[in-house]
Amino acid sequence: MSLHACAALVEAGDPDRFAAAMAAPPAARARLWPLYALNLELARAPWASAEPLVAEMRLQWWVDTLDRIAAGERPRTHEVAGPLAELIAETAQPVAPLQAIAEARRRDCWGEPFADSGELLAYLAGTAGNLMLAAGQALGAPAAAYPALQDAGLATGIANWLVAVPDLIARGRAPLPDPGPDGIAALARTGLDHLQRARKARATLPPSAIPALYPAWQAGALLSRAAADPGQVPRIPLRLSEFSRRGRLLLTAATGRI
Repeated sequence: MSLHACAALVEAGDPDRFAAAMAAPPAARARLWPLYALNLELARAPWASAEPLVAEMRLQWWVDTLDRIAAGERPRTHEVAGPLAELIAETAQPVAPLQAIAEARRRDCWGEPFADSGELLAYLAGTAGNLMLAAGQALGAPAAAYPALQDAGLATGIANWLVAVPDLIARGRAPLPDPGPDGIAALARTGLDHLQRARKARATLPPSAIPALYPAWQAGALLSRAAADPGQVPRIPLRLSEFSRRGRLLLTAATGRI
């Protein structure tokens, strides 16, 4: 069990979040790796089996593990659970946001479509929003900064969801409650609204917690592209050029702006 193992998992399974963490100072990085590795484990668990009950059993292992960590108990030996428990013990941050991510992921086990945009937004707030909140808490963000973290996390979640739409459709899922251009554009604009709110409230975060926002470095550009050309979202994965990606991440790391 080590931070190196967590970092390796993130590098292989979530390269964008890995790049964002690598742009952070080493001390911040050490606190982010267990959280990002946990997020990857929770995202993968529902896809572990085509049988929903089996997939939910895999996810339940993590629900139980997080409950043990929250109770101050030693988790079962695992390359992510161990470093995560050490992080929680060090920071004394609440486990509730991580538990909420796990619970939100239950619906992925069953593949049920979202009834409306409200359900989708609640799911993305429960997953991406809580992950960015937990990252900020690990880096010392005060309660006054929680809304900014959740707004930035939700905006990032919407952007990443729109990127994933073609793949989810190919897997037989119905990722959008309103798959028409108007519905997609409205979802992208909602993401932009939350991103703007996060930008306005960025000053509530101390410098130590700013790296928690780094995963939002592409969100504005991706959401703007989806809002401008929503018809491409179900057909072609949204992508920025490598030059644009690198430039935006460098700018975010240098200025803290997303």
